[in-house]
Amino acid sequence: MQILFVLENYYPNVGGVETLFKGLIEQLAAKGHQIKLVTTRLNTALPKVEHLNNITIYRYTYLNRYLFTLLAILPVIKHSKNVELIHTTSYNAAIPAFFGALLRRKKAIITFHEVWGKLWFELPFMTYLSKWLHYLFEKAIIKLPFQKFIAVSNFTQNKLIEAGVDPSKTVTIYNGLEEAKYLTETKIIQSEPKSTFTMCYFGRLGISKGLDIILKAAKTLKTEFANSKLILIIPKTPESFFNKILHLIKQYKLEQYITLHHNLTQNDLSKQLKTADCALIPSYSEGFCFAAAECVALGVPIISSQKGALTEVVSGQYIEMENLSSEALIKAVKSAYNNEWQYKPLKKFHLTASHQAYFNLYKNLVNQFNTK
Repeated sequence: MQILFVLENYYPNVGGVETLFKGLIEQLAAKGHQIKLVTTRLNTALPKVEHLNNITIYRYTYLNRYLFTLLAILPVIKHSKNVELIHTTSYNAAIPAFFGALLRRKKAIITFHEVWGKLWFELPFMTYLSKWLHYLFEKAIIKLPFQKFIAVSNFTQNKLIEAGVDPSKTVTIYNGLEEAKYLTETKIIQSEPKSTFTMCYFGRLGISKGLDIILKAAKTLKTEFANSKLILIIPKTPESFFNKILHLIKQYKLEQYITLHHNLTQNDLSKQLKTADCALIPSYSEGFCFAAAECVALGVPIISSQKGALTEVVSGQYIEMENLSSEALIKAVKSAYNNEWQYKPLKKFHLTASHQAYFNLYKNLVNQFNTK
């Protein structure tokens, strides 16, 4: 097969979406399929065109993600001449992928990582105008007649259907982790609190991730739990968002309470997580949540909002917040400190199963299109 991927960001950018597609693309190439990729050139050190075995990466420089939405249409048209299928992802890559495919008369599919709908109006760090524009943009993408909408959880699939997508056009393919990451134990027993009770947040800087809740709660936690500390493992990009986080840390006088880490290797990230007493995931919503799956695999207890797909992904030891507030997070931390954990049998999301589901989907779609 010859497949063109249209992705706003790709490795070396770090995130759940990048993790999914890097593994998928490399596995396709290893099986002999010819892969092209149109993406953003994150910095000038990266080549504009890169050939890796059966993968050709075309990187284009745009000032921001919104220009990618408009200007990447021409590169998609250019590089999709001989491909059998175009695969893209929500949000900003969807427009150039669809219209490039339309003009080339190619078939296009999209992986949706989350559908927020009216949740846009409840999210922090956004102006009212920005909330409206993003809400309308999401609705517009969902209305595009892609051949298939791939959801990364049952929750996301149901949200797509609620938003008007034909159920026959939707399918759930869970994201996956490498099998070797999973512990062999069926249950992790938390010991008595250590001399320092360590909480950890890791992941991208997203407006839905509940970082506002974490930082507000930390103001109280640093005084009520003198032997506690908070670790934030976050990127420095987007720079504007990162600066907002630094401003709140300074405003709440958390400089001595919070330890910041950036751009950790996978091994260093795993080591850091294993030292934590719990991970904090107070998200407003999650379409899947790689962070939760990673914690489950490593046996790290989770304090979770259980919003969106978190009810599908979180397992092992966990505590569910009563609501989305700093007060609820503080109460959950107190329960964690006292070892008052809930427990679900471990759920495993294997990478090989995820890849195989995509391979089967590609094969079926290409065969359907070739017989018409």
